[in-house]
Amino acid sequence: MGKKNLNILVVDDEKDYCDVLKLILEDKGYSVDTCFNGQEALKAMEGKTYDIVISDLKMPVMDGYELLKAIKEKEYDAEVIMLTAYGTIEKAVEAMKAGAYTYVTKGTDPAELLIEVDKIREKRDTDMKNAVLQEKTKNRYMLESKSPRYRRMLEVAEKAAASESNIMLFGESGSGKEVMASFIHEKSNRRDASLLDLNCQALSDSILESELFGHEKGAFTGATNRRMGLFEAANGGTLFLDEIGGVSMNLQAKLLKAIENKTIYRMGSNTPVNVDFRLITATNRNLKQDMDDGLFRSDLFYRISTIVIEIPPLRERREDIPLLIEHFVDKYAREMKKEGLQISDEVMDILTGYDYPGNVRELKNIIERCMVLSEKGEIEKEYLPVDMISEDMSQRTRHPQGHIFATDYTESLKEYRSRAEKAYIEELLSRYPSDMNKVAEILSISRRQLFNKLVEFDLR
Repeated sequence: MGKKNLNILVVDDEKDYCDVLKLILEDKGYSVDTCFNGQEALKAMEGKTYDIVISDLKMPVMDGYELLKAIKEKEYDAEVIMLTAYGTIEKAVEAMKAGAYTYVTKGTDPAELLIEVDKIREKRDTDMKNAVLQEKTKNRYMLESKSPRYRRMLEVAEKAAASESNIMLFGESGSGKEVMASFIHEKSNRRDASLLDLNCQALSDSILESELFGHEKGAFTGATNRRMGLFEAANGGTLFLDEIGGVSMNLQAKLLKAIENKTIYRMGSNTPVNVDFRLITATNRNLKQDMDDGLFRSDLFYRISTIVIEIPPLRERREDIPLLIEHFVDKYAREMKKEGLQISDEVMDILTGYDYPGNVRELKNIIERCMVLSEKGEIEKEYLPVDMISEDMSQRTRHPQGHIFATDYTESLKEYRSRAEKAYIEELLSRYPSDMNKVAEILSISRRQLFNKLVEFDLR
């Protein structure tokens, strides 16, 4: 079977040489046209799209270098391979600097040219797969971000996806752990296989074990047929176990054995089943504290957390709220056929100023609610949840017109700066009363410097 069909244009003033290259390339499954100078080539490219142009450097009417410059100026999506004689190699190198993919010396083994053509084919195949994957990802969820912290997290996730390491996602409920698991799977080498997921906290021990390991007929009351578990079903793909912190100690031991050995036993069977899966887990619990309290096995923790990715809550990447609002409005506008809906400035201020304890999931639900209720082409304040409007009013009462405190126009700049600094630290302390590390991180100072500030401003 030939290679994936690419359109190739061979340009050379020697007709016999063109014919030979045409036969060699067509034998490998490529579609090939020929021209005898640069002007003919440009005319051919006006009516047909070519993936590769193989051009001699020295030709009458228009030579290969001029053809290359014209291709780049017209922004044709074609890679250019230059054919050069020994005396024109310096010119070929100059052509590469001008944008040619590579050059091949005429008269050498045609295999050298075929290798370069194959490299371009593989590159185009990869680019196409990535484009399809990006479009698929874009349609499913929104990962565009203006938050440096969130972008760094995405970079780590993409690097981790290329490995086979077990990954643990840590984040608050609604922060997007399921989305991140899908992103990692689609960026991994297992993207063509299944991604299966299970919420461990939602099931009892016996049901959870059956879901994961499967069972034989008669293994327990009600087991009327053999059933394949998720470990088997995810063979070759990815298994995502959400809320892993809710699993009992007894089942944790069985999970550890399955993960370590990549072998499972269905309930009611002594026959081992080999499995090959990539494991992603997620939790919103402090598993290190659970280990100290004897609620989570340390050996299982270290087995499943080769790479830990912390997903920041929405309130810590507020710059992304407008992007997410736009994404969800567009999504539900298409689904509900309510294109052209507008959000009033007042509603946008409330939406962007809210803390979202339920994170992205809460924002998504609020936008869906507003879209359902909207009737006049605009999302209005009355469509927002009552508690959201109440909190906005409370914040306006505490901080009228957005000021943290009233301005005293008789004080020095140093005094004003000191009061502003104290007020900001107080606000952060009220948001994170038991997490000094988080406050220090936001302030970009050390924990010791933070405590010095607490003493300086008499804060407790």
